[in-house]
Amino acid sequence: MPYEFKITRRVEFADTDMAGIMHYSNLFRFMETAEHAFFRSLGLSIVTTQTDPPVGWPRVHAACDFKKPLRFEDEVEIHLLVAAKKSKALTYLFIFRKLNAPEPIEVARGKLTVVCVTRDGRGKMKAAAIPARVASQIKVAPVKLLT
Repeated sequence: MPYEFKITRRVEFADTDMAGIMHYSNLFRFMETAEHAFFRSLGLSIVTTQTDPPVGWPRVHAACDFKKPLRFEDEVEIHLLVAAKKSKALTYLFIFRKLNAPEPIEVARGKLTVVCVTRDGRGKMKAAAIPARVASQIKVAPVKLLT
């Protein structure tokens, strides 16, 4: 669906802290991995050079609520849902589920807002409308999936 994407990752040893728990900052990396894979699933790239002008997607908001720890070798599903789509911005909801438990269990919930930008000749960014080629392929998830 053009409003959701799922990817599975395993917690690597380098993702953990001295307590053996996945360091909180790595959940943000997992969000970004899911976002990039979502774009690829639509035949796009987050480095959008296939539009004229090329666009970028800087982050303007990132948040995550942690419910349960993840540990080395845990298998985690990252479920990306498009929570909002504006003319120049996208907001994603991420639901993290530990899969190697007796039943899949939600361990965290994140949110990421990105803004579509172009760059002038000096590299200065300016918010821009999401190109039609990209906007036409991304929809907002039904409310029942976002709650």
